[in-house]
Amino acid sequence: MNDESPHASPLTSNVFTLLIACAKGIPPYLKAELTALGFPIQAELEAGVETCGTLADAMRLNLVLHTGNRVLLELDRFTAHQPDDLYARIQILPWEDIIPDNGYFTVTSFINTPAIRDSRFANVKTKDAIVDRIRAKTGVRPDSGNERSGTVVFLYWNQSEAKLYIDTSGEALSRRGYRKIPMAAPMAETLAAAVVCATGWTGEGNFINPMCGSGTLAIEAALLAQGRPPGLLRSNYGFMHLKGFDDVAWQKIRQEARVLPKRPFTGKIIASDIRTDAVEAARQNARTAGVEQLIEFTSCDFADTPLPEGGGVVLFNPEYGERMGDEIELEPVYRRIGDFFKQKCGGYTGYVFTGNLVLGKKVGLRSSRRILFFNANIECRLLAFTLYAGTKRQPKEP
Repeated sequence: MNDESPHASPLTSNVFTLLIACAKGIPPYLKAELTALGFPIQAELEAGVETCGTLADAMRLNLVLHTGNRVLLELDRFTAHQPDDLYARIQILPWEDIIPDNGYFTVTSFINTPAIRDSRFANVKTKDAIVDRIRAKTGVRPDSGNERSGTVVFLYWNQSEAKLYIDTSGEALSRRGYRKIPMAAPMAETLAAAVVCATGWTGEGNFINPMCGSGTLAIEAALLAQGRPPGLLRSNYGFMHLKGFDDVAWQKIRQEARVLPKRPFTGKIIASDIRTDAVEAARQNARTAGVEQLIEFTSCDFADTPLPEGGGVVLFNPEYGERMGDEIELEPVYRRIGDFFKQKCGGYTGYVFTGNLVLGKKVGLRSSRRILFFNANIECRLLAFTLYAGTKRQPKEP
């Protein structure tokens, strides 16, 4: 839909701008993923990548993307200086052809404008415009609330620039559905997938994940290496609640994804944790994800994690402390990780994902790369260490 004719054609036949939202730091990996899927790149943003496609394309992306968090389908973009501008523009869109009049919808937003002081007011204004339009056209109105269980409308209003989207994902795509036992402070699945991509591991060589917790990194590595669509377990997406949703087309997309040939990989994926309950949780999560047979789980101290011949990636995601005193308690852990790298991991590339660079230095090796990521609002680094086989030593971190 565009400025000249907002309701020129129904959702099912238009080509739209699709904004794939993600956490900051992830866009380069999301861009590579979209390119590999054959989608054009219109823009790379701080927390997303713009491409284009049909509603059917958006449905497919929800199913197959590993690093994207939401697939937003752009309905309109316009200038809005005041809330009344917002209401007037939103009301002319053909909502009666988008949201079932007996359905349910919610409005979410990003607001940064001096026109209002409370972003909730913009949400209410948007909701009112939608409801008033549908009631005027059909005589009835859909229910609305805060849950993402139905149609989700997303408003972006920055200064005087406004964009209106359908969030075709509904709940975030990081909620794959396999992590039934999350354990403490688990990494979001989409972030885990991006971190695996950043290591460059694609299934050649071994992927070793000591201190595996709930197994998210190992599971995402298995999904990526096999090319297995991560969204197959999800039973509810935002696009399912659009008027005229084509379930036959959706089931065809799912079936095509389900029967894609799985890419074989030659290395091993090994996940270990000293806690037996964590290993059992990780195993159960992998079973739910359909990749249990691809991962070797073992309960042991991380320094005893088996390292097969052939090299590959050793990836740690240790705690990095959010309270006073945590750093002192965690320093020995990071030193032991460095000792493990130096003594047992020759021929591998070591990685430590941390939100604490002071602790990162306690590894005692000079990092060859420091890759920026964000875990929620915490600025993090993926530290890479080249680990030489034999006697070659690396200088310590200054």
